[in-house]
Amino acid sequence: MLKFFAGWLLSAAVATAFAAPALTEVHGVKVATQMASQAPLLSSHSVLVMNSQTGEPLYEKNTHQRLPIASITKLMTAMVVLDADLDLNEAVTISDAEIDRLKNTHSRLAIGTTLTRRELLLLALMSSENRAAAALARSYPGGTDAFVARMNRKARALGMRDTVFYDATGLNVRNSATAADLALMVKAANGYPLIRQYSTAQHHAVYSGANRLLQYKNSNALVREGEWDIGLQKTGYIQEAGRCLVMHATVGAQPLVIVLLAAGNPAARINDAKAIRHWLESQPGHWLAAG
Repeated sequence: MLKFFAGWLLSAAVATAFAAPALTEVHGVKVATQMASQAPLLSSHSVLVMNSQTGEPLYEKNTHQRLPIASITKLMTAMVVLDADLDLNEAVTISDAEIDRLKNTHSRLAIGTTLTRRELLLLALMSSENRAAAALARSYPGGTDAFVARMNRKARALGMRDTVFYDATGLNVRNSATAADLALMVKAANGYPLIRQYSTAQHHAVYSGANRLLQYKNSNALVREGEWDIGLQKTGYIQEAGRCLVMHATVGAQPLVIVLLAAGNPAARINDAKAIRHWLESQPGHWLAAG
């Protein structure tokens, strides 16, 4: 009996070690103990870097603080659209309802522009086009209110307990979440092939209501540069949220979820991502092998 109990304790200790890897605090942030040397100091106020397969956190900074998430919202918008199995080839016309009356932001999608739901989804994910996201919500069965309610139900179903949505674009400052919750959302969104494809598309052209050809490009400089292995990404910005970025990316052979929230200047989130990659690639070679 004593031998069995001792064996059970050993198994439990091993399981606990794998479930909750050791983290060391360095300069006010928590990093995986085995990689604590030369941990980067990042500008983003909230940061989470974790192995997407094991859930092992490698870098944590204010991960449970709820913050505005701006257009990171559009990943949830895309999932709700795709979950509804709506006709992606159905034409949707941009209306007065898509005018931004919260931030008075500009859009190149003129009122009267008609695009397929597929193109609206692509522009919302790739270029963070706000009128595209708003039109997706309005054209949902039951309209925008039903759509936003579904976003919040989806968040609860994913275990995002500290997340709330008030609109489909992220222009509403009350759209907020923690980095820990957003990691769950990124992992879920990564399960949708179309979200992976559209969020990492380099560019796309559409005709506006005035029959003028509009060229759109990806809002993420890392995608445009083409030097990363990025499976999914989304940028976000409103003044209250700062510069935000989430990605599902592979460094070495390790699949990672990277969440960066409330970075200050326009280049800060990109510089933080590059610093994270440099830090990880400077680790012993065995870390870069598939886990």
